[in-house]
Amino acid sequence: MVSGGAKYGLNSLLIVVAYVLWSALEMNCFVDVFYVCFLAATLGTLDFSLLYDQENNALHCTINKAKGLKPMDHNGLSDPYVKLHLLPGASKANKLRTKTLRNTLNPVWSETLTYYGITDEDMVRKTLRISVCDEDKFRHNEFIGETRIPLKKLKPNQTKNFSNCLEKQLPIDKTDDKSLEERGRIMISLKYSSQKCGLVVGIIRCAHLAAMDANGFSDPYVKTYLKPDENKKSKHKTAVKKKTLNPEFNEEFFYEIKYADLSKKTLEVTVWDYDIGKSNDFIGGVSLGINANGERLKHWFDCLKNKDKKIERWHTLTNELPGSGYND
Repeated sequence: MVSGGAKYGLNSLLIVVAYVLWSALEMNCFVDVFYVCFLAATLGTLDFSLLYDQENNALHCTINKAKGLKPMDHNGLSDPYVKLHLLPGASKANKLRTKTLRNTLNPVWSETLTYYGITDEDMVRKTLRISVCDEDKFRHNEFIGETRIPLKKLKPNQTKNFSNCLEKQLPIDKTDDKSLEERGRIMISLKYSSQKCGLVVGIIRCAHLAAMDANGFSDPYVKTYLKPDENKKSKHKTAVKKKTLNPEFNEEFFYEIKYADLSKKTLEVTVWDYDIGKSNDFIGGVSLGINANGERLKHWFDCLKNKDKKIERWHTLTNELPGSGYND
């Protein structure tokens, strides 16, 4: 049996132990805060904002300014620029960058960079890596610091502002990069015109295409077919866009066809890399029609249900050639 005085002493001891544990936790937090402040003092801070435009499948990244960057040049200054990279993913295909500002440790960019073809799925599983680098004309550009933002932290159609301390370079999981690698995406518009009695197919743009050339880019163009194509006359082709993985085409093709026959057709869209003197390389393709599934099937039915209305959708390219015998 424990006396009242002993109980009081035990309670006091528990209070002291709890206080010590709480203080230890507080000290750890203090250490974390101290570490972040130390990084800010040595590498600098970056102010930026992010906006996910859900309706247009676009991620807008406004790089405002940096403060107190680490000097990288002999004159005690830097020539900083910012580059963006979506993780996981192929580096060349989804890398964007700002202009370079000369001889400053407190650059003001006020520059907006935009990723197109961003889906709700991307917003759940991808992370935006923002790196600040020093441009060097005679040597390799030097890394200053980075910050990473999981896109799931953003709410659709709401701008979120950040003022983050730059950190040292973190490793990138190459395994994840390969397992989730894509051939790219394409934005297609469909409209059945009652006045013209035909299907209008719009090839608007591509994003994050796979690089097929040694320079890390491609020279992409797009071909379309409406099948079955007994007379082999349904082929249309866009212009070639040089040295880009994010081409804009904004071209439309017309297929004369009765509305009743449209449900029996399949639209095949393929993206190619143009090569001089040798066979062109297949980048990726997509098929829309009654035999498709998911968003590709939904896009086709939305077109059938809404005559004279242009329906735009982003589609993920696959590495399977939809048809056979269509090589250039």
